[in-house]
Amino acid sequence: MYKTKPLDHLILILGSLFLILPVIVAFMTSTHEAAEIHTKGLMITPGDNFVGTYEKVLTQKGGFTGEITGLNMVLNSLILGVGFAVGKIVLSMMAAYAIVYFRFRFATLAFWVIFTTLLLPLEVRIMPSYEVMSKLGLLNSYTGLIVPLLASATGTFYFRQFFKSVPEELLEAARIDGAGPFKFFVDILIPLSRTMMAAIFIIMFVYGWNQYLWPMLMTTDESFFTLMRGIKSILQVWVGSQIPDYNEAFALAVLAMLPPVLIVVIFQRWFIKGLTESDK
Repeated sequence: MYKTKPLDHLILILGSLFLILPVIVAFMTSTHEAAEIHTKGLMITPGDNFVGTYEKVLTQKGGFTGEITGLNMVLNSLILGVGFAVGKIVLSMMAAYAIVYFRFRFATLAFWVIFTTLLLPLEVRIMPSYEVMSKLGLLNSYTGLIVPLLASATGTFYFRQFFKSVPEELLEAARIDGAGPFKFFVDILIPLSRTMMAAIFIIMFVYGWNQYLWPMLMTTDESFFTLMRGIKSILQVWVGSQIPDYNEAFALAVLAMLPPVLIVVIFQRWFIKGLTESDK
């Protein structure tokens, strides 16, 4: 065991302040009036408009249709984040299971073909994906938002590495007990993979939650708008004095940070354990 030094704590504290300070400034600024923010800039002290601002962005109907609320956008972002995470985990586990345990020819080549897709960013394949969803009539739908981006080379890589670390004795014991491939996968591999699933869930949830470009292309119906789109739309709507609702935009930005932070805090032990176990 190494003894901690005051310098180590100082570095960690300074690093934490460096990351937390912008969030504090955004929260403090959101509690002021838009006109005050426009004239004075960012704030580091609390204002008198906290309840009014957050109640307005969560419950007041707005947008071009006058029907969308902040709660609707939060729900859409949650559906997108959870759908991404769960779908990517399921597909990644099945792909990794096939590559590791089914001894077909060119399995290694198939894995590296999947892995090289990491070199292709979303922007490269976004127009073909949009064209396919448009022809299938899946624009302005949760299916169109989630399904095209479910394939995950990152998830497949992590699960492949984890499955390769599972002792061969478990597979032999399962065969002796008469367990088939499906039963071995469900009864043995999935329970063993809980920490890895938690780690991948966090990564993919944050990835889905923060999506902006893909939902912007796929949705023109405001009922499918996410928080990321909501923040941008607020800054595009001007009030009578030509001042954007800065306070509402900052409030939505603060709200957009909360679910990913809560997910990380709740699952951080499983997250660390899952990533370290993949290296064993």
